[in-house]
Amino acid sequence: MAEIAGFRGLLYDASKVDMSKVLAPPYDVLDAAGRAALAAQDEKNCVRIIAPEVDGDGDKYDEARRLIHGWQDEGALVRDEVPAIYRYHQVFKHEELGEQEVVRRGFIAAVRLHEFDEGVILRHERTLKGPKIDRLNLWERTSAHLSQIFTLYSDPAGAVDALFVDSEGQEPTIDGTTADGTRHLLWRVSDEATIAKVREQLADKPLYIADGHHRYETMLALRNKLLGDAPSASPRSSAAFGMMFLANIDDPGLVVLPTHRMIHNVANFDADALRRKLSELFFVEELPLSADAATSGRAIRDALTKAAQKGTSIAFVVPTEATAQILTLRPEVDLGALGLTGAKETLALDVTILHGVVLEGLLGIDRAAQEAQSNIEYIKDTRVALERCQAGDGQAYFLMNATPVAQVVAVSDVGEVMPQKSTFFYPKIATGMVFNPIAVGEDV
Repeated sequence: MAEIAGFRGLLYDASKVDMSKVLAPPYDVLDAAGRAALAAQDEKNCVRIIAPEVDGDGDKYDEARRLIHGWQDEGALVRDEVPAIYRYHQVFKHEELGEQEVVRRGFIAAVRLHEFDEGVILRHERTLKGPKIDRLNLWERTSAHLSQIFTLYSDPAGAVDALFVDSEGQEPTIDGTTADGTRHLLWRVSDEATIAKVREQLADKPLYIADGHHRYETMLALRNKLLGDAPSASPRSSAAFGMMFLANIDDPGLVVLPTHRMIHNVANFDADALRRKLSELFFVEELPLSADAATSGRAIRDALTKAAQKGTSIAFVVPTEATAQILTLRPEVDLGALGLTGAKETLALDVTILHGVVLEGLLGIDRAAQEAQSNIEYIKDTRVALERCQAGDGQAYFLMNATPVAQVVAVSDVGEVMPQKSTFFYPKIATGMVFNPIAVGEDV
């Protein structure tokens, strides 16, 4: 099963930079304005490497390579002398969670890469070709894995977390806060005995990808390319391992939030006709909405949580209307007759029913249109979704429960995948905590 190892990480020298000004979210959640704002914070913000930009006919991948090597020459980035794994805490709040402060705990390590059909690293999401080509070019040119794959393992007793208690009592190596208010703490753990104990605890466990499917497949492609050109490479070559963040499925700080869908530009859309069709497939509960989006959001979340005890549940809201419909799938509905196939674990997902029955079956938004987001916009904040709904944006909104981690694991275990944006693990892993240089001739 999972084979972990320490690696010689490349870290910012926190005495030379303000860590709060050089960290960034993953590249795939950044728009142009967000990228520009981060780049303006500090000339060594890692966004300049993970989302490089050049003027004119320059090569952005060469620019990233120039920067990562230049920052090492200047001493802003320093390579660890001995292999380590890195304990990582994220301390955060979120409106969906009330005022509660949450700590998500995990660690960063090198993990041997496996094809999905080997059953060691398991996925729950489809990927698109374009992002993988871009990351492959970037990582090959910089000779480094620049961000972590977010993975999960099962450890109900918390045996792995217990191995980091002594490290957590020390001053962190990295301490920075990102724009969303999340504090990121990193401890270097180079003790060989501790690493060996962590490795032993995980030796019989699979890993489940929570976030970073495109990056994982990019790691596989880069591994295959590098090792294909070096058939005599060591089995422990760093090119055979990927940098991952590993968190315990049973950690109370593991938070999954919902991702809502706003429907727009659907030809001949008729809200009343759609409502009639929905009532044939779902039990419908009317829920009055407040003029205050935050209040309405709490009411919808409470109603969806209650409805989930009965089965698949979705909230349906039409812009400018003062009532939401809480939809609960009727038990007699024959999903096969509606064209849905797959394992029972996948058919039990709210997002499967929404995408297969409602978006494709009733609204005619096929899978290609879903992947292209031609008629769908994904919104991660309930209050924001309702504010836009009140403002008259779009044609309809489908508000969701978060997908439970247990369902993510169940779908992964049977080798199936979920629709796009089925999970939103919050917060995102910060880029810039540690980079992983890779070279065929260097072992982990």
